[in-house]
Amino acid sequence: MTDQDAADDRKYRAPALEKGLDVLELLSAQGEPMTPSQMSVTLGRSVSELFRMIQVLEFRGYIEQSSDGYRLTNRLFTLGMTQAPIKSLVDVAMPAMRDLASATMQSCHLVVPSGDQIVVIARIESPGDLGYSVRIGYRRSILHATSGLMFYSRANERARAHLKEILVGLFGVKAVNEFAARSEAMTQGAYVERASDFVKGVTDLVAPIMGADGVIATLITPFIEQAPMICTKDEAATMLVRAAEVISEQMGAVSQA
Repeated sequence: MTDQDAADDRKYRAPALEKGLDVLELLSAQGEPMTPSQMSVTLGRSVSELFRMIQVLEFRGYIEQSSDGYRLTNRLFTLGMTQAPIKSLVDVAMPAMRDLASATMQSCHLVVPSGDQIVVIARIESPGDLGYSVRIGYRRSILHATSGLMFYSRANERARAHLKEILVGLFGVKAVNEFAARSEAMTQGAYVERASDFVKGVTDLVAPIMGADGVIATLITPFIEQAPMICTKDEAATMLVRAAEVISEQMGAVSQA
């Protein structure tokens, strides 16, 4: 039986709802704005079929117009944040993140995996005049993110195999094998240090947050050299690792309850 046959045999169908979900999933996967015409071509549906769905999704706040087309808002992300596991992680992490930012005078981010991407679910701005941070809800491919190295190497065997399958489907075997080799080489210590590949002068310091069954998040300090120097990069990394360990201990206790 083909996938289409299986879909046709479903007991209940809601074509209008499925069109709306197709639009949301497409914009999420694309990662950049799309016009109705571009959506039409990619989804194999006419513009007139999608027009009403787009209008409803915009009215309900799930998508918004930009100069380049329609893009997702943070509404779906906000709904996901109300789920108990994510809410618990953020609640546990925030005090340690505030202490870390205060001690280092650097920003910090809390990041979780989402399919083939990483997503920022919490951040604390640098208390000083200088700092670098990205918005909550920011996404990037695991294959291209420093956090992705930790998510791949510290995942349990089942999760890593599943992630590899997804990444191979998107990027091919060669790219994923190279990524896996980098992950193995760079995550032997308690944290990963790597120069940002899209912001000059920023060094990503990344430590894993572990749960009962492997990595559940990463804690990131996007380190910027400052004058006068509050702490060195090595000192910031040491404090980052300790903060991640504190959060891990608490999340392990929650997971086992």
